This record gives sequence, structure tokens and C-alpha cells, in this order.
Amino acid sequence: MCLSNLPLRRRVLGALLALAAGVFGPHAAAGERITVAAASDLKFALDEIVAEFGRAHPGDTVEVVYGSSGKFATQIRQGAPFDLYFSADIAYPRALETEGLAHGATRPYALGRIVLWSATRDARMLELKDLADPAIGRIAIANPRHAPYGKRAEEALRAAGVWESVQPRLVQGENIAQTAQFVQTGNAAVGIIALSLALNPTLAAQGGYTLIDAGLHEPLEQGFMLTRAAAGKPLATAFAEFIGSESARAVLRRYGFELPAVSAGR
Repeated sequence: MCLSNLPLRRRVLGALLALAAGVFGPHAAAGERITVAAASDLKFALDEIVAEFGRAHPGDTVEVVYGSSGKFATQIRQGAPFDLYFSADIAYPRALETEGLAHGATRPYALGRIVLWSATRDARMLELKDLADPAIGRIAIANPRHAPYGKRAEEALRAAGVWESVQPRLVQGENIAQTAQFVQTGNAAVGIIALSLALNPTLAAQGGYTLIDAGLHEPLEQGFMLTRAAAGKPLATAFAEFIGSESARAVLRRYGFELPAVSAGR
């Protein structure tokens, strides 16, 4: 063997090993990853939808962060790297779209409903006007300043003529999931929460609800958008399309959401 060729052979062997590591190593098997910001009313429904989507996209990851619609809009304006944004009020993504922060048009996906829910009282026997009675105790709603469900709760309480009388007993959650938690843990006697949360098996087993007349508040038209960060990400586009599929719509329907009509092109 010619010893002078050893350094060259070692370099070639090293390059081949590096190439093999790049092709067959762990990074080669890694799929695409996207991050979704979603209103808390979607917690249980969207978890199921993501799981179903994941079965058709093994190796890919859809990470969902739940919180307040209004706060997510602010974060997106500040450059938060979300790929999709699901809002409990379609006005938020439409505003972001107008500001040039969307990748494509805002799409409606559901209409939400609010309910009066309690773990300690029979909410089925309660009406909003009953909340004026101090004996009811503390009442939980989401913060109306940045949570659409809280804003609709305020509208309904005003329409029922009890907004002023309940002020001293109001406790406000940062989002609708925290609002439900206040009632669930006994920090409030009753709460105005999303129907989608009240239908979750855990909450359904712990308490009851009564549906609040939709005529007492503005509609909870919900919408989502792809952000500019989603440009060039096939997984983000695929997930957006999946939201309009019959399987995803069936999950939303099961959690009490009313659904927009399917477009003629679908």
C-alpha cells in the first residue's frame, strides 16, 4: 500500500461518512414543524383535530399554544413566530390581514356560544337576571378587554340589566379556559364560559349549564389565518385545508360550534 495516499483516502472516507450521517442521521428523518396560536375555547376540539391530522402526517409536528385571542394578535404584531392564528373573534385576524401580516385571506371556521355554567349550583335552573342576587356569590367571566368570550359575556349581562349589580362579585380570567377553571375550583360560584368547554367530558361530569340567548350579544364569529411566517411551509397550508374537512368539522360540531357553509369549491 502506498503510504502517501493514506491522508487522501482518510479525507475521502471522512467525507463519505459525513455525507452518510447527513442522509441517514436523525435530522434527515425529522419532519416539518408548525406552531399554532389558538383561542382557549378550542382547547379540546383542536387537540382532537391535531391528533387526527397527525395520523395522516407522521413525522410532522403541529404545536398548539392556547390563550387569549386579543393577546395573540398583539404578539403577532410584535413578531411572534406563529404560523396559524385561530381567533374567537374573526375581527382580530381580519385586522392583521389588513395590516399585511397574513399569508392569504382570513377564513371563518365556527360560530361560538356562551353558557352559564356552575359546578355547585344547578345552572339549568338559572337565568342571567338571577345573578343580581348577592347570594349567588362570585361570577367568573373572561377579561372583556382582550377575550372575545368575555366581551360577549359583558354584552349579555348588560342586555339582561345586571351588569352594574354584579360588578363587586366579578372575577375575570385571562382567557376563557382560566374562567372555567375559576368555577371548576370553587373560586367562583358560576361562570359565563364557552359551550365548547362545558361539553368537555370533565366539565360535563362536574357541573351543568344553560345556554345563553344568542340575541343578548353580538355573534361570536370565529376565524383563522396563516401568518407571513407560514409562507413556504406546506404543512401549514395542509393544516389550514384540513380545518375545512368534514372530519374536522364533525369534531367542531360535537363541541357545540355552529359551522359556516362549505364553499362551492370544496
